[in-house]
Amino acid sequence: MDSHPAILETRGLTREFSGFVAVSDVNFTVRSGMLHALIGPNGAGKSTLFNLLTRFLAPSAGQIFYDGQDITKARPASLARRGLVRSFQISSVFPHLSVHENVRVALQSKHAETFGFWKSDGGLSKYDDAVDSLLADVGLEPYAQRIAVELPYGRKRALELATTLAMEPRVILLDEPMAGMGQEDIQRTAQLIQRVAKGRTVVMVEHNLSVVADISDRITVLRRGEIIAEGDYDTVSADPEVRQAYIGGSHD
Repeated sequence: MDSHPAILETRGLTREFSGFVAVSDVNFTVRSGMLHALIGPNGAGKSTLFNLLTRFLAPSAGQIFYDGQDITKARPASLARRGLVRSFQISSVFPHLSVHENVRVALQSKHAETFGFWKSDGGLSKYDDAVDSLLADVGLEPYAQRIAVELPYGRKRALELATTLAMEPRVILLDEPMAGMGQEDIQRTAQLIQRVAKGRTVVMVEHNLSVVADISDRITVLRRGEIIAEGDYDTVSADPEVRQAYIGGSHD
């Protein structure tokens, strides 16, 4: 694993809600340059762990480390500036701006020009090449001038991914990126995530084991707030506890 050093790590991470333990003593390591899927059935604690990793929730106990530094008490905005960038389960784009403008706003934010909407198109043209490159990365070039609200659902998620990439993240955290999609969009989005993950570190929360089978380097399976299996797809899919959780239990 020397070629893939740890970039995000938890030690004894625990979160309680009024006596209910949603995440229990979790030791979780994400390695640089890998696509790491975090999966589990309903009530497994995936979303809670995701929110702890991104500091949208504070842990009851334990520590979180990013690039070797303790970030247990860091603010979410400071983590984003340091390259730990999350996308939300509900698409978070500006609905009445064009696809091109959405990505440009993300680039402006990265360069501390978030409030430069008043600038002339000429003044913002310096971002055009970067916008075009990001749209090409996610297959949205033909949609550049479309208003975001008019996009099909799967394309909106691709746009959200483009705006995430505009922040030049070191670690991308995706919260159920296939939620609410039909089978065709799921396949397209899985291929997209696999493509943009090359050379990047991605953590993806997903409930469906089969969705992450072909795209993940490593899979961690949660059940009732605890890790029950970890490894590649062949390893976790053959694990008796995982089979019980998915075949004998309910799904998200």
